[in-house]
Amino acid sequence: MALRPLRPDAAQPLITVACHEDLTANDLVGRHLLAHDRTVWTDGPLTRAVRRGAICYLDEVVEARKDTTVVIHSLADHRRELPIEKTGELLHAHPAFALVISYNPGYQSVLKDLKPSTRQRFVSLAFDYPAVDVEAAIIAHEGGVPEALAERLAVLGQRVRALAAQGLADGVSTRLLVYAAQLVARGIAPRRACEAAVAQGIGDEAEVQQAVRELIDVLLP
Repeated sequence: MALRPLRPDAAQPLITVACHEDLTANDLVGRHLLAHDRTVWTDGPLTRAVRRGAICYLDEVVEARKDTTVVIHSLADHRRELPIEKTGELLHAHPAFALVISYNPGYQSVLKDLKPSTRQRFVSLAFDYPAVDVEAAIIAHEGGVPEALAERLAVLGQRVRALAAQGLADGVSTRLLVYAAQLVARGIAPRRACEAAVAQGIGDEAEVQQAVRELIDVLLP
């Protein structure tokens, strides 16, 4: 987990929790820890955010167990409160407290979907891959490469995402395209950079990798 301000002059900090299958409610809320000859209550990241009025961001929330995410229900509805059973405290959220969750729907199994009772407590924003011109601008800025090359990488990403019919479970991310651009900016040949970051990065299936290599050969001769 990480605690950082949204920007250097921001008054409201951001607390990020990377969710995983071993994450427990105690990891979020807090626990008693040994300190010398006594036990001391230590707030978890969710509790710290509630007290301080921070933004608590649960990244890939569906990776956490469903009995863990239930703990956020009373914070995400009209009550805006967090019961801490181990201390007997009923903590009312700071007025500035905000709760944000994210996950990638579709590619996980049905067992890793968001519970309706959790989902219906949030306002949802759906994000798809950006348009080619927008993605090219992102790649050029983050990867440090000329716009012409960034546009070719963006087109490559679009073409690779069209390979779903050939068994590609998930399209190439903008992140991988930026990685390819960063390799090029450090002196790696564009085709070799795309081979390492894109063809090898999207999966282990030989047929899919070969199809991506063919696209690389066409777009980056």
